[in-house]
Amino acid sequence: MELELYSYWRSSCSWRVRIALSYKGLDFHYAPIHLVRDGGEQHSGEYRLRNPMEEVPVLYVQGQALSQSTAILEYLEEVYPEPALLPNSAMERARVRQLSQIINSGTQPIQNLGVMQKLAKDCGLDKAATQKWSKDWISRGLGAFAQAVASFGGRYSYGDEVSLADCCLVPQLYNARRFGVDLAPLAELVAIESRLSSLPAFVAAHPDAQPDAQL
Repeated sequence: MELELYSYWRSSCSWRVRIALSYKGLDFHYAPIHLVRDGGEQHSGEYRLRNPMEEVPVLYVQGQALSQSTAILEYLEEVYPEPALLPNSAMERARVRQLSQIINSGTQPIQNLGVMQKLAKDCGLDKAATQKWSKDWISRGLGAFAQAVASFGGRYSYGDEVSLADCCLVPQLYNARRFGVDLAPLAELVAIESRLSSLPAFVAAHPDAQPDAQL
């Protein structure tokens, strides 16, 4: 099946999808979209036809566009169920989705580039203030994630198998470091990240390994 991913190297939402694609051993064409250059290529008229939300990622599946990272992850899990990124039982799958949504809906959208730009433009916040905003929301979200992991974690975010929650966790920890979040209270999450970081799929999906990486 022909797959084409519109992605930005440092986009955490794109990163989640890259992990899943690599974990499932799927070949895909990488189409870079620069989120900052010239005001952001995601705002161009051409790209709005791909995704009216003007965001990455967009995954083309045989010419059909899919957007929103968790929808893409769920699609990949349904169409390519092995190796699995969701457990067998309904309750366990709900737990993994719970963890994933702590980041996907409760953390990342509040601290992303668009929000920071809006705060600067409409509220007059300087760079230090917008970065503090993001730092505070990331700390809150990862703290909640850590509390949940303590209840039902294992080697990884949920038990001893890689899951969708791990696809969300690793990029968010990267963001945490960018914004200076104190990770000392989140030692278990850092340990999970360390175990994941040696897996081939996570190595391949890392921002520094992408063709548009700005090293």
